[in-house]
Amino acid sequence: MSVPVRFLLLLALSLPSSLGGTLFADLANANHRHLILPLSSSPSGDYLIDDDRRRRRLLGSPSSARMRLYDDLLADGYYTTRIGVGTPPQEFSLIVDTGSTVTYVPCRNCEKCGKHQDPRFRPDLSSTYQPVRCNAGCNCDDQGKQCTYQRRYAEMSSSSGVLGTDIISFGNSSELSPQRAMFGCETAESGDLYSQRADGIMGLGRGQLSIVDQLVQKDAIDDSFSLCYGGMGVGGGAMILGWISPPSGMVFSPSDPRRSPYYNIKLKEIHVAGEALRLRANTFDETHGTVLDSGTTYAYLPKEAFNAFKNSIIKNVGSLKRISGPDPKFPDICFAGAGWVLSRLPEIFPTVDMVFSNGQKFSLSPENYLFRHTKVPGAYCLGIFQNENDGTTLLGGIIVRNTLVTYDRENNRIGFWKTNCSELGKTKKDDSSSLPPPNPSLAPRIPPPRPNTSSATAPTQSPSTSPTDIFPGGLQVGVITFDMLFSVDTSYGPKPNITELAELIARELGINVTQVRLLNVRSTENKTDIQWAIFPAKPGNFFNDSTAVNIILSLRDHRLQLPKEFGDYQLLEWKVESPEGRRTWRWRSNLVVAATAGLAVLVGLSIFGMWYGWRKKREAYLAYKPVVEAALPEQELQPV
Repeated sequence: MSVPVRFLLLLALSLPSSLGGTLFADLANANHRHLILPLSSSPSGDYLIDDDRRRRRLLGSPSSARMRLYDDLLADGYYTTRIGVGTPPQEFSLIVDTGSTVTYVPCRNCEKCGKHQDPRFRPDLSSTYQPVRCNAGCNCDDQGKQCTYQRRYAEMSSSSGVLGTDIISFGNSSELSPQRAMFGCETAESGDLYSQRADGIMGLGRGQLSIVDQLVQKDAIDDSFSLCYGGMGVGGGAMILGWISPPSGMVFSPSDPRRSPYYNIKLKEIHVAGEALRLRANTFDETHGTVLDSGTTYAYLPKEAFNAFKNSIIKNVGSLKRISGPDPKFPDICFAGAGWVLSRLPEIFPTVDMVFSNGQKFSLSPENYLFRHTKVPGAYCLGIFQNENDGTTLLGGIIVRNTLVTYDRENNRIGFWKTNCSELGKTKKDDSSSLPPPNPSLAPRIPPPRPNTSSATAPTQSPSTSPTDIFPGGLQVGVITFDMLFSVDTSYGPKPNITELAELIARELGINVTQVRLLNVRSTENKTDIQWAIFPAKPGNFFNDSTAVNIILSLRDHRLQLPKEFGDYQLLEWKVESPEGRRTWRWRSNLVVAATAGLAVLVGLSIFGMWYGWRKKREAYLAYKPVVEAALPEQELQPV
């Protein structure tokens, strides 16, 4: 999928939100969402937990749903998670979006729906499905029988359908038991929603149809959830519905639900390389203030703030060469010469600090405001742009890569904590309450004071899998090869493209597609045996232990989530090879080549020498020699 297109910030629409939903922008497009969405606000008391619920927490905290995130923010324009709908569960891949209130999946009878990752929802196959009957609090269908929803989006895409309730399940690793919830059964979609790979939307915003609000009202979870997006070029991550004990060092900003219906933070200042941008005091508090939206790809600042930020970054990277962006349609600000090693970017690009109204500071690494140039190796571009429409500051997913973001709705605050989100998403089921240790290279330079925490157990820091469990003896892995046998149902569509499959494997394993190489393909009528090799990022190098373990476990445990058109796959075998073995093999190969080349040179020289000697000999034999044996008297010519 191509890099998402940037859309301008949409002004909020002041339309009411009923159960069935009137027309308003509720979601940005699936490729690149960065819209301010008009979600309905509940009375102020709805965001404060009552005494009865507080007493129940003391007796026993509700369960939480921990779910893995898939895809990549910049490559796909969104992150997805998988849920089950119905009894038995029908699985779907849904975009997680804090700017949306409605959760919906494509319905079986949808005549205007695109081809997505999974089969459409079939209410007739679920024994627990119930339609939401038409009532005074919703818009009704043409027959006046069932409530409907309808959403239109800024880029002219749309989604509409009917409302129903069914059992929603959150995966095998979740402590949260399946819950009945209301969702949309989509009957029509258009624009980017039609062409996206994901099946639908999981609405995490504030509103009656939000999955979070519904679970909170049922006391299934506490009024909190967390998202953790993977880092640059890695993707993946985790989502937790429910309460977690804030890790030590988590930085909080107040979030006032009365300020706007969106998840806002109170941003006071932005510092670049320790120096505050010279801005008006209320720069980040205009229009809707500063909004945090998981469905937005990049970040957007008011004009004044953007110009100051851009100029400060340019001043601090004066040694790098300015180049044009990857897309000529946009005047991207890009820099060449930074190199491919991500761990060295903080040495080249400055630290950016967000200072909140409470004085706490959250430091951004370069990966939180840069994206890779897709055409120039070792070049990077600013992922923060100017908001053309109004004074709203919109912070998208790029700002929170490798950051655990806790939406503590109960206490009206949002927390930020640097960590390795890709590892968090891969932690085993029996370690579901743990969080990975913070990455020192990602942590703020000045740790903030420890916030108040509840009596809940603090996150553990132990790894979930030891490398010696997979590679006894501490083998260094230079290459991983594996065979995948696909059973393809050709009636579903044409056989999958190998290039697309390689890209999907790379994304699922959290590596670069250049590391995935095809070795062999053998096909029969409905089965295809494909042999792959996974190489380290640098030629001649080897994988670190955690990366090798994650790749092997993902293959062995069938963690790869592939679209339906690729069919069911079976891992036939996998093996690893040490870099020493590969170097020995290469040395022997080079030795054979050198010996062969030397022998060829010797044979050539011998043939040339023989030819040269023969030629000299022949020239000597044919040379003119005067006759000296007998002297003949000279004779004059006689006249005729």
